[in-house]
Amino acid sequence: MTKRAAMRLVFLSFVCLLPVNEGVAAQSAEVASAKGQVNAPAELKFVVILSRHGVRPPLTKPGAIDQFSAAPWPKWDVPPGYLTAHGYELMKMFGAWDRARLARQGLFAGEGCNAAVYATIVADSDQRTRETGKALAEGMFPGCPIKVHARAVGTPDPLFRIAGGLHGADSALASAAIEGRIGGDPRALTEAYQSQMAALDRVLAGCGHASASTTRRTSLFDIPDAPGDRAEYFTRYRGRLVVASTLAENLLLEYTNGMSDADTGWGCVDGATLRTLMQVDTAAWNYAFRTPTVARMYASNLLDHIELSMEQSVTGKPVAGALSEPDDRLLIIVGHDTNIVTIAGALGIDWIIDGRVDDTPPGGALLFELWRPADGGRPFVRLEYTAQTLEQMRQLQPLTPANPPASAQIFVPGCSRKDMSCSWDGFSAAVHASIDPAYVNPQP
Repeated sequence: MTKRAAMRLVFLSFVCLLPVNEGVAAQSAEVASAKGQVNAPAELKFVVILSRHGVRPPLTKPGAIDQFSAAPWPKWDVPPGYLTAHGYELMKMFGAWDRARLARQGLFAGEGCNAAVYATIVADSDQRTRETGKALAEGMFPGCPIKVHARAVGTPDPLFRIAGGLHGADSALASAAIEGRIGGDPRALTEAYQSQMAALDRVLAGCGHASASTTRRTSLFDIPDAPGDRAEYFTRYRGRLVVASTLAENLLLEYTNGMSDADTGWGCVDGATLRTLMQVDTAAWNYAFRTPTVARMYASNLLDHIELSMEQSVTGKPVAGALSEPDDRLLIIVGHDTNIVTIAGALGIDWIIDGRVDDTPPGGALLFELWRPADGGRPFVRLEYTAQTLEQMRQLQPLTPANPPASAQIFVPGCSRKDMSCSWDGFSAAVHASIDPAYVNPQP
């Protein structure tokens, strides 16, 4: 018996004495049937939630991007990259929603601490990911002792990023793969997203609302479109689309953090405008990290550990490299948009929610659900992407069945059937086909 298993026995003995109506969650055959599963009824056995951290300030230091705007950017009350208080509340609300949803699906009861014993939370070492994990835990398991597993703050975790960068000649290969998608000419991207970049440049100019600074503003169209080293067009802070992407997301962060109208794009940005501007951000991510060759390099290690964790739930026996315990029902992994985008690129999956294509806003999550037919047949897998809408985030709207977060079922090209499910064997094979073994670290 592992140390953790022994602690679980002690903890379960304790929580059974608590005055809560825990009970045994009824398994929901109707849920699988409503989702269109051919072999319904079925039982939800295990869920992996891969979440991006919540709302944070820009990663750039104050003043680093002032050259692109007619007026200074608004000030934030936490350091660059830290989870904000608004972001914490949003993730706490998302955690409460997830608990209620998973209870409706029969994974565990809707209240009480017993469920927390069967959940593992893993986060990257950054403050924003660790705090996001705590917020999700607080919302999902209020008052329950549950640990967020993470390395010391600032310690690189190879689960979420490639230690030491791409291997050998892979950097040149990644560059070639990206160039092959844009016709070998970065100017093609400017032409393709000309109207969206012009709209963003107008916002940066203040739309007539902001007082011009005494220093001449650098327009997006003043940025060289084809830097001397094309291989670094996306991998460094260079190139017109790359800069535009960063600035557009900064506007997204202002909006979703609930800043005043005056401080959100200098009074120039509402929800409809932001949805247009974010197209340059998702385009940059699409070419930089969704390019399959690149995505496989960055996603392989995390995707491998997710598959191993699901395999462990299928077999009910310990599997080396799994991030969860054999009897876990829930694994929450808190990382970054890079992790979600690259896994999506490696698997070849897409989604549209809230009027945005393949966007990965703060708090958005990719869900891997493992179901088992009630007749004892082989398990199957469903994927879904979910995120709060821009307005839900801006206004701190409570998430309820009448006001749910946006979500989309996902078709996995390598294995999905007409009901959108993958057999377990098919999903496992699709994952292995998407992984580059050179980038897999056997140790979690």
